[in-house]
Amino acid sequence: MTTTPPPTAGAIDCDIHPSVPSIEALLPYMADHWRDTIVQRGVHDLETIAYPKNAPLTARPDWRPAKGLPAADVATVQAQALDPFATSIAICNCLYGVQLLMSEDIAAAFANAVNQWMAAEFLDRDPRLRASIVIPTQNTEMAVAEIERWADDKRFVSVLMLVMDENPLGRRLYWPIYAAAARHGLPICVHAGSAYKHPVTSVGWPSYYTEDYAAQSPAFHNMVSSFICEGVFAKYPDLTVVLAESGFTWLPAHLWRLTKFWRGLRAEIPWVDRTPTEIARDHFRLTLQPVDAPPTAADFERLMEHMGSDEMLLFSTDYPHHQFDGNAVLPEGLSPALARKIMVDNPKNTYPRLQ
Repeated sequence: MTTTPPPTAGAIDCDIHPSVPSIEALLPYMADHWRDTIVQRGVHDLETIAYPKNAPLTARPDWRPAKGLPAADVATVQAQALDPFATSIAICNCLYGVQLLMSEDIAAAFANAVNQWMAAEFLDRDPRLRASIVIPTQNTEMAVAEIERWADDKRFVSVLMLVMDENPLGRRLYWPIYAAAARHGLPICVHAGSAYKHPVTSVGWPSYYTEDYAAQSPAFHNMVSSFICEGVFAKYPDLTVVLAESGFTWLPAHLWRLTKFWRGLRAEIPWVDRTPTEIARDHFRLTLQPVDAPPTAADFERLMEHMGSDEMLLFSTDYPHHQFDGNAVLPEGLSPALARKIMVDNPKNTYPRLQ
């Protein structure tokens, strides 16, 4: 009996989220000093950034285990995220709360432990898996050292940062990170989430998680502006930035507004020698899920026209977050040719190590 393959067969999933099951899982990957420090001080598990354990969005009901965290071992990821979609490759973005820490040294220790854990517990156990390098953005020198430590392992295909860090991501203090990433052919993956060193809205702290979750979108607006206006791409013309879990319907309107004001204020930022819209189409890519698309196929087609490029979207399931039901990961309105580009061609062109 033959089985019809799913429409996503062979796709490259650019955003899945294995969970560190507990702080004890990281202890074997830490130096004696840090392992003893964590045990003696009774350091508790770091929260997964932007996803409270019991929030409905954190894990789809059929992906939520009876005990423990979702996606906490490779067998679960294989059974729920890889096999049902017939995924050829999946990129793991681990959202453990390294960026929440105030100490630069312990943040670096946790980042290194997370990367070691990812390599040993996931990448070594399934050849379909790749990962982003988790870095301690609290200290640029330490972040660069972590990139250099893993750069020779081709299974690490990008560098993970959060959309809401301590500073706008275009600021020059982060440029050594971008220099290291560009040198090794690694895109920067900017994922939804916050270091929570500042309010998640521009007018202060919100009261509810719903507000926090919705605030991720304007944070991406600000971050796109920061990368462009600060001149990151003028300095690093080969750098690609992947916006993960950002949505994408907001981008055309934001670029229209940014380009409009750039025309009148361009003397302030002379290194921006093309329209922000052109720069964004060359340097930014966005993951598919969550799809904040209009309800009809015709509207979706019109949205793609507004994007002005069929090369910007990358297939993702955002597993195990609850963004869709069943296997309905692809939005209606995608032609077979566009679906193929989003699932295979665009990811391969975005991540050089997938070629």
